[in-house]
Amino acid sequence: MKITWLGHSAVKLEADKTILIDPFFAGPSQNLKANQRQGIDFVAVTHGHGDHIGDAFEICKENNATFIGGAELADEAEKFGLKALGMNIGGKIAVGGVVFNMVFAAHSANIGSPAGFVIEMNGLKVYHAGDTGLTLEMKLIGELFKPDLSLLPIGDTYTMGADMAAIAVDYLQTKKVVPIHYNTFPAINADPNVFKKKVGAKAEVILIAPGDHFELK
Repeated sequence: MKITWLGHSAVKLEADKTILIDPFFAGPSQNLKANQRQGIDFVAVTHGHGDHIGDAFEICKENNATFIGGAELADEAEKFGLKALGMNIGGKIAVGGVVFNMVFAAHSANIGSPAGFVIEMNGLKVYHAGDTGLTLEMKLIGELFKPDLSLLPIGDTYTMGADMAAIAVDYLQTKKVVPIHYNTFPAINADPNVFKKKVGAKAEVILIAPGDHFELK
C-alpha cells in the first residue's frame, strides 16, 4: 500500500482502491492540492471541523467518489448530491474490497461526533486517529486490530502532544507510526523528532514531508 502524507491530517492510501482521508490542504501542502485529488475512490472524514472536511465534498464530486463519515456528515454530503455512506462509532462498512471501521476519538466537532478510522485494505490495517487526546480505548483498538500503521496527531493544544502520542503507540501495539496534525499553524508547532525519540524502540516512526510517500508492506 502506498501511503502519502499531504500535510496536516490529510493522508492518501493507494492499493486496490484509492482513499483520501481528511483532505484539508493548507500551509506547506497547499501547492499539492491539484495533483493529489484525482483518481479517488473514497473520501473519508474523521469529524466535522473545517481543517478535516477541507475539500471533501468537491473531491467526491470531481471523482464520483463515495463519501465515508459519521451519519450527520454523510447526511450533509447527500445534500450536495454525493454518494455517501454514514456510520457511527463501533460500526463498520465493507465496500469495494475495503473495510472502514469507525472508532472512538476524544475531541469535538461542529457536525456530529469525532471519530477515527481503522481501514482494512489489501490485507493491511491502517489506523487514522483523527483529532484525539490519549484514551484507554486505544488499548481496545490495539487488541482488536493490531494496526500495521497508525497515523497519530502530535501537535498538542487541540490533540495529543508528543508525550501522550508516544503512550498511544504502546497502547495500540502498532508496528509503524506516522505523526500528523502538526506544524500547519503556530498553535500546533511540534518537532516530530522529539516524538520519534519518545517512542524509541516500541515502533518504527516514519517521518515524511508533505507530499512524500512510502510503501507499507
